[in-house]
Amino acid sequence: MAKDAHETHPGPDPIGDMAREGKRLNRSFSWLAVLGVLLVIGGVAGLVYTGLATLTSMLLFGWLLLIGGVVGLLQAIQSRGTSYFWLAVVVAALNIAAGVVVIRHPEGSAEALTMFAALLFLTGGLFRLVGSVVVRGPQFGWTLLQGAFGLLLGLLVLFDWPESSRYVLGVFFSLALLFDGLGLIAIGVGGRRIVSMVTPAMPERSEPSAPPEASAPPEPGPSESAHDQSNN
Repeated sequence: MAKDAHETHPGPDPIGDMAREGKRLNRSFSWLAVLGVLLVIGGVAGLVYTGLATLTSMLLFGWLLLIGGVVGLLQAIQSRGTSYFWLAVVVAALNIAAGVVVIRHPEGSAEALTMFAALLFLTGGLFRLVGSVVVRGPQFGWTLLQGAFGLLLGLLVLFDWPESSRYVLGVFFSLALLFDGLGLIAIGVGGRRIVSMVTPAMPERSEPSAPPEASAPPEPGPSESAHDQSNN
């Protein structure tokens, strides 16, 4: 009886478990690749319609500030009596106010952020140029090129301001979507290849064979019958 129970309930199947886990990982990597394709499509569309991408990025930025401010305010209320209570309340209120302003005035906010980005490019490029000339390290040429590019980009954005605010942020937002999407596609496709290389194939379940039927005794041939009659 113990032997029959052991045969009825087989032990764990590590190969089958690995195959099922491989299929689950393949589905996860496939969803990553699909998300990457959607981001790439959004990035390409944003590069085509830069004005719409700028407004979209500003509205997303405003809603993120607003939601983050509300969440920070709720956390500050829960931490009443602590030493950082009023600081958390002030930071949350500033985030909420900034989010409301950005949502209500996306074009003016885009102009302000474009000016801020141009100043960042200018100062960053200038510091890289001066640092590369003064230090002259092993990456001198690369740092000098980065500084010159940042300085030139800041000047171009600043000289065309406020007209540049209609496309600069949209271009940056679309490029971020595009490169993030390409990265997700590469992770998804590469992950599927790795999983397919290390995952064994699902073993086919063999149907239990029927027990052999009891064979009937062979009928006696004519020679055996004649031999029995002669004996009788």
